[in-house]
Amino acid sequence: MKLFLFSLLLLLKTATVSKSSPHKSALQEKEGINQPESIGKASVAQIIQSRKRQPSAQELISGILKGDKTALSRAITLVESTNPKHLEKANEIIQACLPYANNSVRIGITGVPGVGKSTFIEAFGKFLTSSGKQVAVLAVDPSSTISHGSILGDKTRMEELVKDEKAYIRPSASGETLGGVARKTRETIILCEACGFDTIIIETVGVGQSETAVHSMVDFFLLLKISGAGDELQGIKRGIMEMADAIVINKADGDNIKKANMAKTEFNRALHLFPAKSSGWQPKVTTCSAITHDGISDVWTMISDYLELTKGNDYFYERRKNQNQHWLLETINEQLKLNFFEHPQIKNLLEENKKAVQNSEVSPFAAAQNLLQIYQNSKNLK
Repeated sequence: MKLFLFSLLLLLKTATVSKSSPHKSALQEKEGINQPESIGKASVAQIIQSRKRQPSAQELISGILKGDKTALSRAITLVESTNPKHLEKANEIIQACLPYANNSVRIGITGVPGVGKSTFIEAFGKFLTSSGKQVAVLAVDPSSTISHGSILGDKTRMEELVKDEKAYIRPSASGETLGGVARKTRETIILCEACGFDTIIIETVGVGQSETAVHSMVDFFLLLKISGAGDELQGIKRGIMEMADAIVINKADGDNIKKANMAKTEFNRALHLFPAKSSGWQPKVTTCSAITHDGISDVWTMISDYLELTKGNDYFYERRKNQNQHWLLETINEQLKLNFFEHPQIKNLLEENKKAVQNSEVSPFAAAQNLLQIYQNSKNLK
């Protein structure tokens, strides 16, 4: 007890000395760290304000041409917007970027859900970036027909590629566009090319025959399949087989290698039944594993062979010209459709005609003809 009291008195004495003594002590209270002036209310407000500020078209163009991914993302957002002001700004950006475009290889990749498109693209993309390529992935996510929403989770699935400095991933909602291709994917390709990406990969939702849309905007069309899905013969019937420049059987690893090789033989036989392509290219079938990366380099070798052939016989350049013409007509069709449904008079009459059609008071064809005539007359009056 005496020893305890002695220790306590000694401790109190030391604490008292430390307060009056200039010498440091273990019981001395340290001063807090001063906060930097930059983290104040005013500067936080400035940061928020700067993020809210919309950059001008010239600022975005300058950023894109310098390879700024943030500027590219903002420009793509304008391209995808339905706001008329955004559309005007987007057109200005696209026009300025056009001279710096058309210098990439455009690859379309499709396949049924579950075939491993995202895993394959990540493995393929990492192979390309390791070879010095600048890769942009335009991943089209399916939109719900009920809620009209999309998950846009491709960046989550491609977690390694998304961290690659030489890669850029942009998920977009498919909306109601044919083939699951986002409405403005064509313009987005131009912006990515101007930003310095020399390999553009377009991943579609994989809805079968409707993939015609993506086929009309790429140089090489790759169909991804898996073995043992029971669709080797069924696939022969589908128009998508005729469009494919190559069939890649994914998930050829482990116990599945034998099945993948059997599927390769079946598809090779099937491809010989189709008429020869105007490109002079004979579509090929190969196997790969996105998990083990086996066969990934073979896919790029095959694409390189295709490019060498089609550039040599000028098919590559003629196809690009035809695609530009095709998208001119598609854009006109889309704009006419938008103008029609946004017309004030048509908006008022459309619901009335819908009810009449539902009640069998008028045929759908007669109602449509009537609305088109009203729209045409309103245009003639202006």
